[in-house]
Amino acid sequence: MRSCKDYAAKIPNVKPQLCESAKLQDTQARSVLGRPIWGSEVRAEDARLRVLVLGAIHGDEMSSTSLVFHWIAMAQSPTAAMTIPIHWRFIPALNPDGLFARPAKRVNARGVDLNRNFPTPNWARDSRHYWEARTRRDPRRWPGRQPLSEPESRFLLEQMDSFKPNLIVSVHAPYALLDFDGPSVPPSKLGRLYLDQVGIFPGSLGNYGGIHKGVPVVTIELPSASHTPRDAEMRQMWSDLLRWTSDRLGPGIATASQDLPK
Repeated sequence: MRSCKDYAAKIPNVKPQLCESAKLQDTQARSVLGRPIWGSEVRAEDARLRVLVLGAIHGDEMSSTSLVFHWIAMAQSPTAAMTIPIHWRFIPALNPDGLFARPAKRVNARGVDLNRNFPTPNWARDSRHYWEARTRRDPRRWPGRQPLSEPESRFLLEQMDSFKPNLIVSVHAPYALLDFDGPSVPPSKLGRLYLDQVGIFPGSLGNYGGIHKGVPVVTIELPSASHTPRDAEMRQMWSDLLRWTSDRLGPGIATASQDLPK
């Protein structure tokens, strides 16, 4: 698969074998420049909990894509379903145009920050004001001319509507912390990353998914955009995520399934 050669050449700590084992599927979605947005499905038997994991919403945060590939391999392990059966949907790179640009760019091919392009309430009023007053018109944080103006953000919204995730995990870098938006008690840490909620932003996925739609959004900020954590650290983050998901989200899903008519 040509995409795996491309990923292995660009992404830190991703060898072609790791990418190929992910069994990437063409979601049929395309970026501004026509690049495929690839996905991978790992579904445990009797899975009732759905988790959507995203990398490279910002194309220059290459370590986020690497972590997603490593987590796909962990989800494929038989031990992954020992806590709670989960249907995983992984999108290693939502912004392939930014990722494969030379050099890689935060924004997509039209210069839009995809993580400011979601239709949060009062987007037209708040996003422009925030961009002008708080970022001083930083081109790396341009929210676009209207919400969902970009094919990549529209694709993610379609994924949320069709897959109906119980949890969204969005991987970023390089602030070395854990953020959380939405219902439920947030995880206190994943590996060495500790909870430090930084607030919400107009048009962000955390604001739209967690606050507006009521879907918990765990935002992981890795310490480096160009280097992944060590393998043991990535495994610890995965283990902590599974434990928190089972403890906090699993009981609610089980109760809801018991309430369904027989």
